Amino acid sequence: MFKFLLKRFLVLVPVFFGVTLVAFGFIRALPGDPVEVLAGERGVTPERHAELMAQLGFDKPIWQQYLSYVGDVLQGDLGTSLITNRPVVEEFFELFPATAELGICAILFAIILGVPAGIIAAVKRGTFVDQGIMGLSLVGYSMPIFWWGLLLIILFSNILNLTPVSGRLSFLYDVEPVTGFMLIDTLLSDEEGSFWNALHHLVLPSVVLGTIPLAVIARQTRSAMLEVLSEDYVRTAKAKGLSPLRVIGIHALRNAMITVITVIGLQVAVLLAGAILTETIFGWPGIGKWIIFSVFSRDYFAVQGGLLLIAVSVMAVNLIVDLLYGLINPRILH
Repeated sequence: MFKFLLKRFLVLVPVFFGVTLVAFGFIRALPGDPVEVLAGERGVTPERHAELMAQLGFDKPIWQQYLSYVGDVLQGDLGTSLITNRPVVEEFFELFPATAELGICAILFAIILGVPAGIIAAVKRGTFVDQGIMGLSLVGYSMPIFWWGLLLIILFSNILNLTPVSGRLSFLYDVEPVTGFMLIDTLLSDEEGSFWNALHHLVLPSVVLGTIPLAVIARQTRSAMLEVLSEDYVRTAKAKGLSPLRVIGIHALRNAMITVITVIGLQVAVLLAGAILTETIFGWPGIGKWIIFSVFSRDYFAVQGGLLLIAVSVMAVNLIVDLLYGLINPRILH
């Protein structure tokens, strides 16, 4: 187990430095002058401009800037926001729970509906049920997030008046932020009805963000199950008279789950990318909305630090997925 973990960590090291290089290079390629952003509309004299360039380290050769950046990153320093003058790490982790809560609910929605749908489609291969599930998954996969989100807002918020339009909690409730996860904080608070209000605010964004992963998981589950159901050991289990539920649930699904878990791990990156649009549409105060604001504000350090931390989050999830492989199939650990 330790050897397996060590190999995975060693693989992540060059990936991490590659991510730092991409984040560093992307920000340096953006148009504009960070000193002018810092100065605002008042402008700045050439002498003060040169002083600020030296203070920010932009007067050094590009390779020295990169080495200095990597050194600061390894010490946990991602710089200070040019707009709010707060540490980027502090801003990120202040907003991260909102995005994490939305992402967790979206992926749970996708898994709870997608995996059973894929299994049913595989078992009912070629039937109307199979074609219907795959047709719906194709529609969900091809649905643009911004259009799907606006459509659900019009239907469920404006016409049916069932869900709120934006935000995480109604202004009628005053909940003290303890964990940053609104569902947990409302359970810990004494505000009656605040949990259900937070849950109502979470429904539409989770459905919109989880629709594409749901479609992908359903299709990949069906494909993996069809491959496993044609194996000899499954036919042997059926010949022995085992119940269909036992054959599918124990013999087939467990071996098909390796592929499914891989797909679920890859969908984390899709969720983080989709969160930018979803949070903008629903006014969700998370990382996606913060990144958009930072890009439009030319807040170079916030964008650079945000990109790096998002990439590290995806790497961490993929490491967890690798560990889950070992739980499903212990032979992978050897």
